Amino acid sequence: MHQPLTNPLVVALAYDGLCTFEFGVAVEIFGLPRPEMGPQWYRFAVASVDDGPLRATGGVKIMTDGGLELLAQAGTIVIPGWRGSEAPVPQALCDALQQAHGRGCRIISICSGVFVLAASGLLNGRKATTHWRYLDALARRYPQTDVVPDVLYLDQGDVLTSAGSAAGIDLCLHLVRRDFGREAANSVARRLVVQPHRDGGQTQHLERPVPRARESQRLGLLFDFLHQQLAHNHTVAALAEKAGMSPRTFLRRFQEATGTTPSRWLLNERLLRARELLETTRFSLEQIAGEVGFGSATTLRYHFQRQFALSPMGYRKRFAAR
Repeated sequence: MHQPLTNPLVVALAYDGLCTFEFGVAVEIFGLPRPEMGPQWYRFAVASVDDGPLRATGGVKIMTDGGLELLAQAGTIVIPGWRGSEAPVPQALCDALQQAHGRGCRIISICSGVFVLAASGLLNGRKATTHWRYLDALARRYPQTDVVPDVLYLDQGDVLTSAGSAAGIDLCLHLVRRDFGREAANSVARRLVVQPHRDGGQTQHLERPVPRARESQRLGLLFDFLHQQLAHNHTVAALAEKAGMSPRTFLRRFQEATGTTPSRWLLNERLLRARELLETTRFSLEQIAGEVGFGSATTLRYHFQRQFALSPMGYRKRFAAR
């Protein structure tokens, strides 16, 4: 088990013109009762940014639990997509976010919610991302923010930002994983019927044509095989033969299905498996390197540091199950 949150209250912002999908992501992941998760699970509340009745996109009327005073109680604040990249952010909201952050509250933005974070000054000198449509506007309006294009989300510890709507799901699941571990995040993902983990560094732009039915089945079996055989070396020729394709067709179809090459896919899967073993076992680095196909602890350290900006032992110290 990961250590219980010191403050499990998640507060999502609501405002007139609310982006319903991004708001719904926060509700679905943090706001639903999950008795199977135990008494330490998140508590959830909705704070109104504006006075008066709130109408969300699609004509939905919103009732909230209170106003900005709720932010003073939150352990985590979620900012859904804002009402427009050029829409002004109320000073009272900026002040409340600064105060919350100053006492240690984590703040998440989904999609254009990043403009609220930037307006509050909490992204000055920090890395941040957003939907690809807003990258130029964010960089232009807030040059003191280090805008990172073409990633799904960024975790800066106490400030987390995501790209478009679906990337908000990835970011929120990432936070669940941080707080409660891999199994809890996988359980929530199963309820959502989504992938349990997409790495934040994955590109926003993936061209993925629908694969032909027969080839999709073949590749699905191949992926299962590779997950079971990560410790082995695999050549394109051998994988193509196993999939029943020519090497040229195999490479093309693999790229269409995954958005990457077989070698990069294998590297990513090996790193994810190594991370899982660091969390859940007491294996040495040499043992883990052998289990996942890196061959040596030196190679594992190199790729792990490059991918996660953290050494394997540093990761184990921070995230290993206790």
